Amino acid sequence: MPMVNPNYDAVIATSLGRLGLSTFKKGLAGLDFLAPETPERLPVSPVACEAVAQLQAYFSDPRIMFTLPLFPQGTVFQKRIWETLNTIPMGLTVTYGTLASQLKTSARAIGGACRANPLPIFIPCHRVVSKQGLGGYSGAITGPHLDTKIWLLRHEAGSASSKF
Repeated sequence: MPMVNPNYDAVIATSLGRLGLSTFKKGLAGLDFLAPETPERLPVSPVACEAVAQLQAYFSDPRIMFTLPLFPQGTVFQKRIWETLNTIPMGLTVTYGTLASQLKTSARAIGGACRANPLPIFIPCHRVVSKQGLGGYSGAITGPHLDTKIWLLRHEAGSASSKF
């Protein structure tokens, strides 16, 4: 049986598979998509308990508002992008190019910040899409990561009839 990474303060089973949660001080620092065989781990702190509760609420109803303090580690530029991602309303998408115009940078730089997002779902990088379609997710343009992006967009749209 595989060992649980001791750096995770919780590992939970979700509709998207196993998620590993890392906390810092009194907030959330990381969310990782893990291999399906990763064993679950009960939350080891009050912050991890709250993160699990908020994620479970989100998976039941995507209109949930995440209220947990977030402590993503990144550059000043990345943090600026991540703050902007949190302003994209649930159920809507914006293109990399539109964000780039708003923030006076390039679409590629927006994609790089999305790829480096340590708190997917909580910081909704899945709501950023390409002009031609989905774009990427977690650094991938095909495969399970893109399936995750599609699932999240459909979940938030409230129907499988979404264009994604």
